[in-house]
Amino acid sequence: MNTNWLIVAATAAEIQPFIAYLSENATRRDEMHYVFGDKNITILITGVGLTQTAYHLGAVLARQSFDWVVNAGIAGAIKRDLDIGQVVEVSRETFGDTGAETATGSYIDIHEMELIPPDVPPFLGGELISPHAGATGLPLVKGLSVNKVHGYLPSITEMMIHYDADIETMEGAAFFYACLSAGQPFVQIRSLSNYVEPRDRSKWNIPLAVETLNAKLIELIQEAKP
Repeated sequence: MNTNWLIVAATAAEIQPFIAYLSENATRRDEMHYVFGDKNITILITGVGLTQTAYHLGAVLARQSFDWVVNAGIAGAIKRDLDIGQVVEVSRETFGDTGAETATGSYIDIHEMELIPPDVPPFLGGELISPHAGATGLPLVKGLSVNKVHGYLPSITEMMIHYDADIETMEGAAFFYACLSAGQPFVQIRSLSNYVEPRDRSKWNIPLAVETLNAKLIELIQEAKP
């Protein structure tokens, strides 16, 4: 029996090599739906950011269920023991800028403000935790999701004091929230394009991150993982 997979990305560019692979090696049913062996694969491009991801993914999950939902994209590495181009699996997520700024400039998050209790489902201790962590065999990391990526040293320092996160994205927590709320099996994989440091795009390596991300995504589909 065929399994149903939903591949979610913020932009088509991040998974273009994967789409090209499906175009050559799978049966195309329509613009965003392919059959690859015993897998029905649907592609969803949400647009960049937490709001667009939450809306578009939530709309799909409200009308259809999947055996696996996979979020694939690039990310910034907060921890320096991670390598540019490395592909990782996100095991837990946190919303990194949903809260308030104090009069002294420090940050308090939505749970510390007691607007959302930290253990109200799908949160656990203020985090969104994947019940499927380790499914891909990739190194596990903790994600921090933000509307404004960090590129200014004082705000980076404040973020690192407040959160013990490994990588930074603009969609991951929304993806976790939607899948956990819908009861969907899911994984999030990210390839690291840059370090979270004072912003300097000349140091980024997006082509390498896209290359390694798509190689792993193709491998997961070929091997029927997760």
